Amino acid sequence: MTRAAIPGLPSRYPIGELLPALYTDDDLAQRFTAGLDTVLAPVLSTLDNLPAYFDPSLAPADFLPWLASWVGVEADPAWPVELRRAVVARAVELHRWRGTRRGLVERLRLCCGVHADVRDGGGATWSAEAGAALPPPPTGELLVRVWPVREGVAVDARRVLDVATASCPVHLICRVEVLPGPPGEPEQTGS
Repeated sequence: MTRAAIPGLPSRYPIGELLPALYTDDDLAQRFTAGLDTVLAPVLSTLDNLPAYFDPSLAPADFLPWLASWVGVEADPAWPVELRRAVVARAVELHRWRGTRRGLVERLRLCCGVHADVRDGGGATWSAEAGAALPPPPTGELLVRVWPVREGVAVDARRVLDVATASCPVHLICRVEVLPGPPGEPEQTGS
């Protein structure tokens, strides 16, 4: 969408009305200023509505990628516009939790509409006893188990994997399991 030329958009501040009284009856002056009004009307309209451009819920859809770049978030253009608006609106909050289980769970809930259980194969262990056996090496795998927020809704495993991989540290391999319900119920796996 372009905001440069909108046919028939009236100016809220017609220049012809602001001219001295001498020019109000001058046909040339009124036609000339009407041409300027046509050019300036979209600019003045944009300025009048500027706060709406910075609100993800109100901004024009074509403005969302630029707004997303301000908060350092990638909103996939293939996602529905309402989802992209929600991702941009919650970007700062999600950045606060980036790299944590909670951050990944919240991002998956927002972007994919799923509940998630994240199992991390890394971490640190210690022992209170001197000379204790070393812990096993980390698996290097991040296991993300997901199930739908609402029953009967299909889970897009590819989308879940894409979101989880983008949020996962690069040294870990990300694996996704799709469950029919919360863990503990009979499982159905996928990748």
